Formats: sequence, structure tokens, C-alpha cells
Amino acid sequence: MNTNARTLRIAHSSHGKFHHQDLARQLYRLGVLDTFFTGYPRFKLKTLGVPENKLRTFPVLEVAYHAGLRYGLLKGRVKRELEWRKHENFDRAVARYMPAVDAYIGLSCASLYAGQAVQRQGGLYLCDRGSSHILTQNTLLAEEDDRQGIKYHSIDPRVLEKEQHEYATADAILVPSEFARRTFIAEGIPESKLRKVPYGVDLDRFKPVGTPAAGTFEVLFVGSVSPRKGVSDLLKAYAAVSHPDKHLRFVGAVSGALRPVLELAQRADASIDVLGPYPQGRLPEIMSRSHVLVLPSIEDGFGLVQAQAMACACPVLATSNTGAEDLFTDGVEGFIVPIRSPDILAERLQYLADNPEQRQQMSQAALQRVQRIGGWDQYGANIVATVNEVLDARK
Repeated sequence: MNTNARTLRIAHSSHGKFHHQDLARQLYRLGVLDTFFTGYPRFKLKTLGVPENKLRTFPVLEVAYHAGLRYGLLKGRVKRELEWRKHENFDRAVARYMPAVDAYIGLSCASLYAGQAVQRQGGLYLCDRGSSHILTQNTLLAEEDDRQGIKYHSIDPRVLEKEQHEYATADAILVPSEFARRTFIAEGIPESKLRKVPYGVDLDRFKPVGTPAAGTFEVLFVGSVSPRKGVSDLLKAYAAVSHPDKHLRFVGAVSGALRPVLELAQRADASIDVLGPYPQGRLPEIMSRSHVLVLPSIEDGFGLVQAQAMACACPVLATSNTGAEDLFTDGVEGFIVPIRSPDILAERLQYLADNPEQRQQMSQAALQRVQRIGGWDQYGANIVATVNEVLDARK
């Protein structure tokens, strides 16, 4: 077994941020990072903690795409085409400049050609998929839009095809949760090809910085406010909760499909606030001042906000499709419920509203549990151990 991490050379790529900038920082800290390929411009990477000679950036289409989203210029076919182009161009650029390394970790949908380039040189290709299997994801999202009466625009067929090609080509597939792992097995991927490595959390940034107001019941949602996140189920559940001073706050960008639903809910109940996106630096305060974070997602490979909330001593109420079971035990640090179950969500919320002592016990248990799980340092070490394991298996 390769026990000396410093003998490894790992290339890593991600067109966006996700958890990959944290991983790049850890790989560099461990002395194994050869090159980090990114779609972020260099001026956005000055605080990354990785020296410039370890970075290669291809930002043109990534910047154009996000600028188009910000100013409402990308819709329909134009948005889909630019999204596909930026993934394809990034993947081909990484393949063109790929060094000779022991292993390459690439984000799914943008790592096929780069992975093949590494394999031709004798290295490993690990495909990093942060969500469920692409076919499972497509099915769940289609079902949810149908349930909500929304016209579903399927995941781009080119993406569906390419991701499956990546899964078949990769030497190993990295997934962040047991939920995600199960979907790959259900779709016919050999269990031996899968490696589960749950994400870390920034324990220096996320910590308790306050407490909820006495006499209130503060419910928080953080994430993209979209059908995928089960927001309609949360609204139904919250409406059924009885408490004299309850509040529900949404933090995150609101999708067009849900904007009228939220506006209607706010007109009916003044205790619902839609706060829009928050920078990461502001999240610890609102998490610390909430009694529970609710993540009722229909499909979510690993909801990072769960660990962030737990690190702020905020219990979590989440569905089984969020990676929750890899973070906490149902009934101890929070509750885990089936997807599309607003009645059960309401029961769990009512229990938390009615039982402040148990709520406080969950708060402390959540904080202790996430501290045991560890931060990004532990995640980086687990990734390096996984790469060594796959190298040993090939030998």
C-alpha cells in the first residue's frame, strides 16, 4: 500500500465551486496536488490557499454563463446550449493540459475527455458525482414537476449520455452519501466501483454565534428555493404547525416556478419571510438563531447546509434523499422523513415546537456529532486514502 501521501500526484478539476475548492486546498495542504483546473478567474482564487503555479483557469464561458444568469439573459434553449458548451469546452481544455499524474478527480459532466487522457497515460480517473445517478435524478425531478403541475424540461439528453459514459469509463465513482450510492447500485453500477466519501464542513466558520429568541419557534430553510428542494411540502407542513410566535425564513435564490407560490403563502401568513441569497459569512448567525433547519429535498446528493446548521447547534429535519443518514441519527440530532411527506414534516415540526427541552438536547447533540465527523481536513484525508485504495486495488 502507498502509505506516504507525498508520493502521490493528483490532478483535480471543477468548472464551478461546489465543494471542490475546499478539496483542492486540502490536496495542496497534504502535498499531493499537482494541478487544480477551474472555471473561476484567477482574481477570484486569491484566498483559495493554492499557489498560482498549481492553478490552470478556463473562465471565459463560465463567467459568461453566470453573468447571463445574473442579468436574466439566459433562458430556454440558449441557457441549455451555453451550459453544455461550457462543460464540453472545460473538459476538453483540461484534457489538453493534463499532466502525467497518478490520479485525476473530475466533476461529472465535465471530466470524460480529461479522464480518458489520464488513463492513456496510465493514471486513474475518479469521477466525482455530488448527486444521485443522473437517470435517478432525471426521474425524480420529472415526477416532482408533474406533482406540482409544472412543465418539466428534462435534463439535456447530451448530459444524460455523457454522464453515463463517464460512469462506465471511470476507475471509480466518488459519491457523498448512502442515498447517492444506493441510486447508482439501483441503476446497475457495480458496487465495487463506488466510493462513498461524505463532505466536510468549515468548523472555523460555522459555529454557534447566538441562540433563538425565547418564546418563539424559528424554522429555517437554506438553499435554492425550487421544486427539487421540496419547498411546497415545507409550506404545507408549516401551515399546519400551531405556535403563538412561529416564523419560517427562506434563504436562497427563488426559482421562477415557485415565486408565485411563495408570494401567495406570504400573503396568507405574515410569519413567512423570503430573504433571498445570503453570503456564507452571514449563515452562521441565522442558523444559530433558528430552532430547526428543514431540508425537505426530493433529490439532494448531500445537503451541505445540514452539517453547517449542526455546527451552529441547530437541529435538522430532512428527507432521506439528502444524505442526512450520513450526518445524524433520526430522533437524536434531528429527524429524517420520507420525501413528499408534508404530514410527517408537520408532525415533527409540531413536536419540536411543543418540546423545548428535547429541542435543546437535539441542539447539543447536533453540535457534538458534527464536531466528531470533522471538517474539510478530514475530508481531504479521506479522499487521499480513497485514491490510495483504488490504486492498490488496481495493482
